[in-house]
Amino acid sequence: MMVNFKLTAITPSLANFNLANMLLISGIIITCVSFLGFLGALKENRCLLLTFFLMLFFLLLVELTAACLLLMYEHEIAAWVENDLNKGLEKAKGEDPKEFLSEWDLVQEMFDCCGVHNASDWGDNVPKSCCLNEVRSTSQCQTYRLKGCLDTLKNWFEENFLSTGISVIVLCIIEVLGMCFAMTLFCHISRSGLGYKL
Repeated sequence: MMVNFKLTAITPSLANFNLANMLLISGIIITCVSFLGFLGALKENRCLLLTFFLMLFFLLLVELTAACLLLMYEHEIAAWVENDLNKGLEKAKGEDPKEFLSEWDLVQEMFDCCGVHNASDWGDNVPKSCCLNEVRSTSQCQTYRLKGCLDTLKNWFEENFLSTGISVIVLCIIEVLGMCFAMTLFCHISRSGLGYKL
């Protein structure tokens, strides 16, 4: 994914934050935190359990803060995405558009859209991915996809908002349960005098 799935031409500001890097970093963090909890429970080590609890609490705070910021600055984020899409489109129309056009073609075919707002964003050089399926076989198509990619992406995010929200809530519940179990075991070890002392 790091080699083949870089849609940086569409949103140039997100060049370093592609999906593969985010998954890699998330996986490393989850592995480290989970290992702390596992080792703390296995060895009945209060220090490791407390560290596990604090790291889960910190991750929960980060997730809730990110969710609140996304809700508070929704319009600013939408304007930033629109500006970034326009920059990516300008690069695709530039002097050497080949490397950028393939990524725009992928998005335009996947989301059934054309340009940022409509086909006129491309000017005179409208790519073939903007053509409707039934007329793409001709050398020069006259009918383009009507929707712009900005509105299509907004609609896609709105359609998936509920499932994303439910996933985040389930994740938060799992983290709270992990914190409760870690603190319960921590208190049990403290009361019974087992394990290593802090």
